Amino acid sequence: MEQSILHQLEKVQAQSYRLVTLEDHDIANILNTLADRTLEKTELLFAENQKDLDRMDPVNPKYDRLLLNPERLRSIADDLRKVAALPSPLNQSLEQRELPNGLQLSRSSVPLGVVGIVYESRPNVTFDVFALCLKSGNACVLKGSKDAHFSNLAIVQIIREVLAEYNLADIIYLAPSEREALGYILQAHQLIDILIPRGGQGLINYVRENSRVPVIETGAGIVHTYYDRSADMEKGQAIIENAKARRVSVCNALDTLLVHRERLADLPILLQSLGEQHQCVVHADAEAHAQLQGRYPDHLLRAATPEMFGTEFLSMQLSVKTVADLPEALQHIQHHSSRHSEAIIAEDQLTVEQFLRRVDAAVVYANTSTAFTDGGQFGLGA
Repeated sequence: MEQSILHQLEKVQAQSYRLVTLEDHDIANILNTLADRTLEKTELLFAENQKDLDRMDPVNPKYDRLLLNPERLRSIADDLRKVAALPSPLNQSLEQRELPNGLQLSRSSVPLGVVGIVYESRPNVTFDVFALCLKSGNACVLKGSKDAHFSNLAIVQIIREVLAEYNLADIIYLAPSEREALGYILQAHQLIDILIPRGGQGLINYVRENSRVPVIETGAGIVHTYYDRSADMEKGQAIIENAKARRVSVCNALDTLLVHRERLADLPILLQSLGEQHQCVVHADAEAHAQLQGRYPDHLLRAATPEMFGTEFLSMQLSVKTVADLPEALQHIQHHSSRHSEAIIAEDQLTVEQFLRRVDAAVVYANTSTAFTDGGQFGLGA
């Protein structure tokens, strides 16, 4: 296996240098053709995806991540077209200056080279990564999981068919899905320029701790929403339901609801739809539990244990924590957050501004669902 992987990596690296010869319209044509071809090949993709689904228990939170359906394929095709339409990030002049000795310096955006992505059971990532790498002039090495083995094979087959029309089929390589293959990827420091792990905290930690290739660390999604003393209850109910239930298995889904002590009486209404419509298990601290007892389905209400805070559930579960004020909410988020997406529900503008300024996360929201943390939602395609 080792020699086979290294041989393929050498081919990717060799062909990566050809990407600089592509014009932006060539890249757009490839991505738009891939979008069309993806929709033409739905039967193949669904058949191979079903092989993966048949090997997984439907109650597994990863099942939803693994699933491809007509709506998701249309969304994938739309995202490919959006990436095609984005301005090129390449060869942009970032800085120009002249030194006192007359030396003229310029700094421009250029590709990294070969980008490796290690990811779990989301076949849409295969499309996303290829699109973003191609748009930025990079070749890509993909290491998916066994869960999505057949789906990823079919996707890469379609991608390579499109690339073959440009004699570029080797700018993408899907490594074997066996865990053993990951070790060879992590050690390929002369053939891969950067590695990006995309998945749960365990995967991210493993890649960071074992890689000889430089790593850009992404974050698992341990997501909080703080319901402030000044919150609007009607907004709060809608935002909390959407953040938790829109798509429960993704990293921007709500994990912990922080509630100002003076607004605990709102809890049964805030969580009503989660209990009645979504059968969400709620792990509540003592004060929140007392408010919910008898007003939330008994079989779904649990007393929270300490490990329920700081857990990325990826399933229909939610922890609820009572806080005295904004500083306590901020302290809890600082301690437990994975720095992915955090939100506040509040009408007091000063409180909102303090939250937005002080929370350390990639995306911070006011009166908005964390479900919006997504390239497509932000108008960035993949």
